Parts: sequence; C-alpha cells; structure tokens
Amino acid sequence: MTSQRRRAFRRGLTLSAALIGIIAVPAHAQAADDAVAEGEIVVTANKRTQALKDVGVTAAVLGAQQLTERKIVSLADIAATVPGLSYSSSENNTPVFTLRGVGFNEASLAAYPTVSVYTDEAPLPFPVLSAQGAFDLDRIEVLKGPQGTLFGQNSTGGAINYIAAKPTDTLSAGADLSYGRFNMVEANGFVSGPLGEQLKFRLAGHYLHADDWQRSYTRKDSLGESEVYAVRGLLDWEPADTVRFSLMLNAWQDKSDPQAGQLVAVYPQIAAAAYPEVVNYPYPPQNARAADWSNGTTVSPTGSILDPRPRSNRKFQQAVLRGDIDLTDQVTLTSLSSYLHFRQRQSQDYDGTASNNDDIPFNDGTIKSVFQELRLSNGGRSSIRWVLGANYQRSRIRENDGISYSTGSTSNAGLNFIIQNGYRSNTLRRDYAFFGNAEVDVAPGLTLKAGARYTNSLTGVNLCNTDLGDGRTAALISGLSALLTGGPAPVVRPGIDCVTLNSSFQVGQPFIDSLKQHNTSWRFGVDYKLNRDVLLYANVSRGYKAGSYPTISASSEAQYIPVTQESVTAYEAGAKLTTADRTFTTNVAAFYYDYRNKQIRGKTLDPIFGVLNALINVPKSRLYGAEIEAGVRPFHGLALGASVTYVNSKVQRYTGTNVLGVQQDFAGSSIPFSPKWQAQVDGEYRWDMGGVTPFVGAVLNVRAKTIAYIGGSDLTIPASPVNSMAPGVTRPFAIKGYETVDLRAGAEWGQWKAMIWGKNVFDTYYWQNVISAFDTVYRLAGRPASYGVTVGYKF
Repeated sequence: MTSQRRRAFRRGLTLSAALIGIIAVPAHAQAADDAVAEGEIVVTANKRTQALKDVGVTAAVLGAQQLTERKIVSLADIAATVPGLSYSSSENNTPVFTLRGVGFNEASLAAYPTVSVYTDEAPLPFPVLSAQGAFDLDRIEVLKGPQGTLFGQNSTGGAINYIAAKPTDTLSAGADLSYGRFNMVEANGFVSGPLGEQLKFRLAGHYLHADDWQRSYTRKDSLGESEVYAVRGLLDWEPADTVRFSLMLNAWQDKSDPQAGQLVAVYPQIAAAAYPEVVNYPYPPQNARAADWSNGTTVSPTGSILDPRPRSNRKFQQAVLRGDIDLTDQVTLTSLSSYLHFRQRQSQDYDGTASNNDDIPFNDGTIKSVFQELRLSNGGRSSIRWVLGANYQRSRIRENDGISYSTGSTSNAGLNFIIQNGYRSNTLRRDYAFFGNAEVDVAPGLTLKAGARYTNSLTGVNLCNTDLGDGRTAALISGLSALLTGGPAPVVRPGIDCVTLNSSFQVGQPFIDSLKQHNTSWRFGVDYKLNRDVLLYANVSRGYKAGSYPTISASSEAQYIPVTQESVTAYEAGAKLTTADRTFTTNVAAFYYDYRNKQIRGKTLDPIFGVLNALINVPKSRLYGAEIEAGVRPFHGLALGASVTYVNSKVQRYTGTNVLGVQQDFAGSSIPFSPKWQAQVDGEYRWDMGGVTPFVGAVLNVRAKTIAYIGGSDLTIPASPVNSMAPGVTRPFAIKGYETVDLRAGAEWGQWKAMIWGKNVFDTYYWQNVISAFDTVYRLAGRPASYGVTVGYKF
C-alpha cells in the first residue's frame, strides 16, 4: 500500500470512528454509575453536595464508570477528557496543568500551580503531589474559572477535586486486572464494609507496571518503564447522630522513568565553541517512540557520572482527618486537618541527545506540608445558605539539583572548562486566610451569590549556586568577583560555599530573601431558575496566584528576583438545560478574563552562560471564549455527547527576552498551552441480552495548535553553519494540533465485567511540550497507541 493510500485509509478510519462516536457515546457525566441521589450528577463546587444542573458554575464531572471504562488513570488522561484543560510534562518530570489558557509552566517543586488539586477537599498544594491518586474514585470534578473564594489562592485557572469512593454500609469488595501493550499489567482492588454499628472502613490499592515504551534511534536501548504502587485507606466513625469523623490515609510510590525528549533543533549558546557531536547529532524519525538520552558514560574530574540514565523514585504519604459536628439542626462545624510528606530522587536528560550537553545528574527534594481549616456552614435547605471559615497552611520545600554540560558550548569557550555545577533551594511557604460565601434566594427561582477571601502569604527562600567539588566553577566565579570589584579573589571552598554573585559582586553567601503579599479574592453572581429544567447564571470573580522565587542554576542574584502575585478577573455567563427525563442535556457558557501579571518561566540573557531560565511577570493579557456541551439519549441504551471549547488568548503588554536570547515585544502573541479549539465526541451503546449486557464505545478528541513559549508561533532558528532544525520543522516552539481516537467494547454479566480497549488507536504522533534547553530544543511526545483487556469482579 502506498503512503498516500495509507494516509487516505487512516483518514477514513478516523472519520468512521468519529461517526461511530456521534451515534454511540455518552456526554460527560451521563453514565449510570455517576448517579448519586436519584440519578443526578453531583458536584461540591460550593463545599456541599449539589446537583450539577443546579449549580451556576462551569464544571466537568467524570464519574466512576467513565474513569474505569475509559482507563483514566493519569493526569494526561484527565486532561484529554476535559476540553479546555491541557496537560504537559516538563524538564523536571513535574506535571503542568493549564485550564482555559490559565497556567504556570514551571518545573520546580516549590512552584504553586494555577489549577489547584484536592482529594476530598484536602489540598495537594504543589503539582508534583497530584501525579498519582486517580484510583478507586467516586468521581473527578473539574471546576473552571477562578475558585479563590472557597478553594483559595492558586486556583486562578480552576480546581480539580478527586472524590474518593467511600466506605459502604454492607461488606463489598472488587478487583480488576488489565493487560496491555508494552507488557502493561494494572491491578486495582478494594474491600469495604462495617466494623461495627458506628464504624465503617474502605481499603483500596492500585498497581501498575509496563515495560519501556521509548526507543533510542542511535543505539540499542530503551526507556520508559512504569512502576507505580498506591494505597488508600478510609475510616468513617459516627459516635453520635450529630458527630461524624473521617480519616483518610494516602500513600504511593512512583518509580517510573522520566520521559526522554525528541531533538528538534540545535542552537548553540556560543556558536564558535559548539561541539561537533552536538552540531552533527542526527534527528529522530517522526514517531512518538523515537528519542535519545544520556547513557551514563561521561565522568567528571571528581569521579561522578555527569550523564546518568534518566530515573526517578518518588514517594508520597498523606493523612487527612475530617470532623463534622452539627451544632444545631442547620449549622455544622467542620474541621479539616492534613499532613503530607513527599520525597523524590531522580535524574533527567535535558537536551534530547546521548551527549552530555545539558543533563540533570540529580534532582532531589522533599516537601512537608500541614493544613488546617475550620468552617461553619448551614444546611442546604435554607433560603440563605452560607459558609464562614479560616485556614492555615505551612509548607517546607527543599530541592537539591545538579547540572552537567561537558559538551555544552559555554564549557568550551574559555570559561575554565566548567562542566558542572549545583544549585539548591530551601523554601518556606506560609498562608492563612479568612473566607465567607453566601447564597440568598430573593425570589422564586432567583438566587444572588457573593463570596470573599482574604489571604496573607509569606514565601521565604535560601537559594544558592554551588561548585560540585571539582573547583572549576568556584575558581571562575572567584575570578569574576575580583575582576568586577577590583579587589582580591575571594576564597571559595569547592563543594561547600555558594558561588553565586550578589548585587555587590561578592561571592560565598546564599541569597536569603522573603516575599510578603496579601490579596482579597471575591465573587458575585446570580442564578435564575427559569423552571425546574433551565438554569441561567452570570458570575464575576477575581482570583490570585501567589508570587514565588525560581529554583534555577543562577550565576548572579539577579536571576533570583521573584515574580509577584498574578490575578485573573473573570466575567462569565451561561445556561444549563436538562429535560425532566434526562434524555437531553446541554450546557453553554461564555467568558472573558482580564489577566494581570501572568507568571511564566521565561528567559534572561546571562553575560556568562547565555540564555538562562528566569521567572517573569507578563503585565497584561486577556482571554475570552465559549464552551458548549450537549448529550442526548434518543432511545434506551444509546447515549450521544459532544463538547467544544473555544479560547482566544492574547498578550497585550510585555517586552522581554525570547527563547533565542533576543529582546522582543510580545504584544499580540497568544498565551502558551491555550489552543483555540478543543473538542470531544464520546458515548456508548448498551443492550440487554438476557442477563448479559454488551457495550461498545468510542471517543474522538481534537486539539488545535498552540505554543510552548510566548512568541513561539513565529520563532525560528537563524540559519548558520552550526544551527539546524529537524527535517520538516520550521517553527520549533510550536505545538501542532492533533486528533486521537479511543475505542472500547465489553460486556457485563452478574458480578463480572470484561472489556477490550484501545487509546490513540491510530497511533497519532503529537507532542505536549517543547523545551528550550542549553544548546538544543526538544519535544515531549504524547503516548503512542496502547490497547489491552480488562477483567473485573465485584461482590
């Protein structure tokens, strides 16, 4: 078959799958297992359980059946299921969420997100903490738009809530086992039931293993093994009718390999000092599996491995205690306490080649965080519903990193042959807040809403660049200090003292600083219930994300300047229609965001090492768009659904350094990771065959093009004898649009369920991020086609 015929055949299959989806798949959150309280889809957007159709917010809810049948087990899976939500990994193997164009592409452990994540209202305050945990869930709620009044700062884009499956009144248990491509083995199980009249428990576990999925295109090697263990325990105790306690313990370990990048371009910092092995490095073929990474052969003068094979070991433990005491028939006091501990030990390839151009031999760190919230709220049946509360959070984050670049152009440019250095950070983040929210029914069907939260935040840092023991970085920085100050060269002890120049060009002391800020988030809105089936709503709100310091390799303190807090003022209006028999539902919303001081990981031009990372505030941006979601059940067993999100983003004022080290006016550029169009067609058909219920389903996901850096849609690599781009690449920082198709088919009978499934079944090649490294640019590709079989049993 010719390549042209193969392309035509694939287009035909994709169109066929789309048509199958249009006639055979449910809308978001329409599956039967999502039913809670007489079949209604519920959400806790207002810190209490409500029917989704009665809440004047834009939200997507993924129920237990959807999570299971569509094999939603990762952050990437969640983002692929919710239009408007984008996911990408990063150079430090840290997840990045962007919702409706609001995101923070920062890889350090201490970076607060713009899309906050919670498990049963307990915060996971840093993105890396949310990497696992999507198992044994009742549902996942994705709330869109600023959620600052009830969910706090750092939710300028929205909030994602994992709602764990709860202990049952009767003994029940279940398990499922999956086997798929790359020798993937996944096992899930739970047991739940009473331990007495007042005590119930639930214990759930998750295991995942898969062999390497990436292949080196220059040697016989592979990478990408997955290894995850997770467990969750819940204990519910009700000593009296008015007193309830719930204890949740979460733990997981993730030993999966960090993803290797695909080389896209070579752009040496210092052209005259470029190493031939980097300049002449071959480019990979255009498929998801082809990549390259360091092989652990380069040794430093001190004997350490400069370019280790990428590896990771992350461990997480969390304890959450919730207490609810009914003070009266209408008023409840709630206490929520949480403690978590996280540790990682990992190394990454940071250049997309097997050369030691830019590698991270160690990227180690810990997070310890405590959280306490107290709130009072009244019952949902009152005509005035209110919540008053306060919370406190304190986190300590330590990160210790090394960077090596023996074939980096700056190491061959007369800089005393520096080939490695380290950098470390010790960060304290403390926040306390007071908040209130109220809903008042002022007339039949008409509800006014208002809320506010005052937040006081403190970030304190101790940052330092270090010599890793060979003395080369120490000698260079000491000499520079003497040259710039006109005094004697200071003594810098290799491997011990800081080698970061301060504002007076002195060396040897860490950068110690603090950032104190406060803000008031607010929200006003109106809901109008035209009738029991139609809800109209309008909201205006403002949310904030706290400022922060970078964790980067810095030659001077100028790179440690923090970014200030950002804010989003959002205007949104929408409508929800649900027929009485639920055969048709539709949700429509339009929004406009005024985005101030957006935080980005940008670039700065360092006089010693060239283009380096820095945190930057973009003074003014705007986004506007619309969403529509519809589902229909034309007859028994058949459910159809579709959703479309449109986002138009623009930087209105910002001039800075682009990824090539050139000053640029970025006004008019779109915001990274904000594709204009995202769409999904999904659903399912079930029929009864006398005790056996077969089902088939399909999902079509569509994402338009976007960019990884501000200005990236137009940037290209200048032509020169040492610069190059991969064949067919003209704009290396662009992320092309793509379509993927997922399919499933199975049957249920009695307590058994079996299913065959495929994700990205046509093996579409796409990528989620582009990283501008030292002398190279590389992509992080989306996963290739995967498929398998799942068998489950419940009693």
